Amino acid sequence: MANGHGKKPEDFKKQMEENFKVSPGEHTHVKKVIGIVSGKGGVGKSLVTGLSATAVNKKGYKTAIMDADITGPSIPKMFGIGKANYADETGLLPATTEGGIKIMSLNMLMDNETDPVIWRGPVIAGIVKQFWSDVNWGDVDFMFVDMPPGTGDVPLTVFQSLPVDGIIVVATPQELVEMIVEKAVNMANMMNIPVLGIVENMSYMTCPHCGEPINIFGESKIEKYAASKGFDVLGRIPLDPKMAGLCDAGKAEDIENEYMDSLVYILEGMLGQ
Repeated sequence: MANGHGKKPEDFKKQMEENFKVSPGEHTHVKKVIGIVSGKGGVGKSLVTGLSATAVNKKGYKTAIMDADITGPSIPKMFGIGKANYADETGLLPATTEGGIKIMSLNMLMDNETDPVIWRGPVIAGIVKQFWSDVNWGDVDFMFVDMPPGTGDVPLTVFQSLPVDGIIVVATPQELVEMIVEKAVNMANMMNIPVLGIVENMSYMTCPHCGEPINIFGESKIEKYAASKGFDVLGRIPLDPKMAGLCDAGKAEDIENEYMDSLVYILEGMLGQ
């Protein structure tokens, strides 16, 4: 039903959504923005973000990571980036890894990376907007946004303010996977953001003696859940001490990364859209 001015309710909803959008800086040209989300913390979103970025970067695509996990940033450490707050007349400049991935994180702007961020939600959300509007990202094919867990201020801000083209949901094999994943999926659906698929982290561990996979957290239910929702399982990442050691040493780009092949295939298809 239209109102007295001839507008339908869905027209107002679309207008409200557009009002929340934040324009990028004039020197920023990002083709695809991909959010990495989960319904709870501790499932490895930052690891999945890092592996996704390195996978497409190694394919020759211009890649960037926005670390939107403001109160718990870990991306700079994974890539061996310390304090960096360079700027010029075009805006704040992201750091660049050895492999060429552009990164912006609040940790890079703090005097001490261990200082706590004791800010309220609206302030944190404002920082995320500035990472999009005030940073000169240049030309980027894929930007991955590492988001904090849950459905609070920051994920809402990213979905409303940035032109997110799709999300990757991160899960683990534990029993509560369906409930946890469902929260993130439902939020994306409410915001009209496509779910590209699910990545299961800590999926298994390879026995150092026989090479067989060990399901530490029990039988994985991710395939069954994904099939019931029509989602793709984009990757299953094992518990690997070597991988953890490389991340701790700031050498995430040195990880032998075949786990994201399906994701790369899907993302490459998006560029033609």
